Amino acid sequence: MNADLPTDETANMPSLPTSLPTSTAMDQPPTPPSATPAKTPKAQLSKGMSHLHGFVTIAETLSATNSTVQSTETASAVLSPLRTSSSRSHDPSNNLKRSDPFQFGSRYLEEGDNIFEFNAWDHVEVDSAYASFSEEQFEKQRQSPVSDWDKKRFNEKPEKWWDLFYAQNTANFFKNRKWLQQEFPVLAEVTREGGPETVLLEVGAGAGNTAFPILKLNKNERLKIHACDFSKKAVGLIRENEAYDERYIRADVWDVAATGPESLPPGLQEESVDIVMMIFIFSALAPEQWEQAVRNIWKVLKPGGTMLFRDYGKGDLAQVRFKKGRYMGENFYVRGDGTRVYFFEREELERIWGGKELGGLDQRAVKGSDDGANSTDNTTEITDKVKDLKLSSTDLIQQTKEAIADECSRDPDGGFERPAFEIVDFGVDRRMLVNRQRKLKMYRCWMQAIFRKPLQDDGNNEVAGTNGVNHANGEAP
Repeated sequence: MNADLPTDETANMPSLPTSLPTSTAMDQPPTPPSATPAKTPKAQLSKGMSHLHGFVTIAETLSATNSTVQSTETASAVLSPLRTSSSRSHDPSNNLKRSDPFQFGSRYLEEGDNIFEFNAWDHVEVDSAYASFSEEQFEKQRQSPVSDWDKKRFNEKPEKWWDLFYAQNTANFFKNRKWLQQEFPVLAEVTREGGPETVLLEVGAGAGNTAFPILKLNKNERLKIHACDFSKKAVGLIRENEAYDERYIRADVWDVAATGPESLPPGLQEESVDIVMMIFIFSALAPEQWEQAVRNIWKVLKPGGTMLFRDYGKGDLAQVRFKKGRYMGENFYVRGDGTRVYFFEREELERIWGGKELGGLDQRAVKGSDDGANSTDNTTEITDKVKDLKLSSTDLIQQTKEAIADECSRDPDGGFERPAFEIVDFGVDRRMLVNRQRKLKMYRCWMQAIFRKPLQDDGNNEVAGTNGVNHANGEAP
């Protein structure tokens, strides 16, 4: 991943720009008394982030190029998070193009390093002080949730808030995601000249900042992109773009969590898509929508088709900075503009896409609700099954969830178990971004994965699959 991250991944942090100067104030010569006074510098932190001051600011004594730290403990706590390898990123021999897109770079911050040498450090685990502060913030957030009235307002028609968002922000608000082919090599394979016939569905296409960079690099006459978003305004921005060419791209309004006849995107049939992309979109769904969204992706993908995924991880600065009145549920928040965001854990996503996560489905089942797809009336029986279990409270909860999962994985008529994708690759991208000018450090956390719909036997011992692309590494067989 490039250090100059897309604006949409930091859009809710306007006070922390990612455009970083190449030198610090300490690198500049002192201003002579007769010189014109310098402009008043911007505030180091906005008022909304003042509560983070002690945990995202960097001590002045650590900003000098050849600074030394008197105490090893101080260095570890302030600027040297845990590293996963002794590799030296600033060694030219290590600055090679990574062969594994899930390595996420090799800039490891070590004791004695100048923290301002790079504007991003890879594989950064937060120190214990920051971790404790984060947990304190999460508890404060839980104690001051949004009101029930607001929760209903934000959950009823989430597309309305995204329409307002795109009405206020032009197509140029987000940076184009030029890093896509580096993170997902299969995109390079399907866009090359003479590449395979490929149908690519982007879910949550927004203003086209994923689709259009792909089209710009595309040399494959047989590639067709379906860009879908549940915001009419966003789809309108895509269609108005001068690069919109109906030969290669089609934009439509579609809710990935829709049910019934609308569960398939316009213009697409069951098992007609080779690749699905979900880049910072799954987090915009409420937990009770996950189940249907996964089913819809499964439904539209060909056997052997892949889903490319990137989204927010728990502990990301965007989560830690939320204050009171934004908490909608565990790891689930509403931003100031009314849009929602969820912060995932790796194991959680592995269960969701691996067919084991309950998501919002078990919540409806426990309450005895009969709405939504695959709800069940068997909760009484399930409760009876766990009454005799003599377990600790933690074990009892887990046993109850597993019992509910067994029932909820089937539809009321039996059969049709919950979709279970193969996990081709999964990585947790933890990094620390550095703002040299304001002397800030920002701990970011993203989840990145490739999920694949298993190949199916057609009954003749021949496997019916996709177009022959190896979706794990982007190579043709």
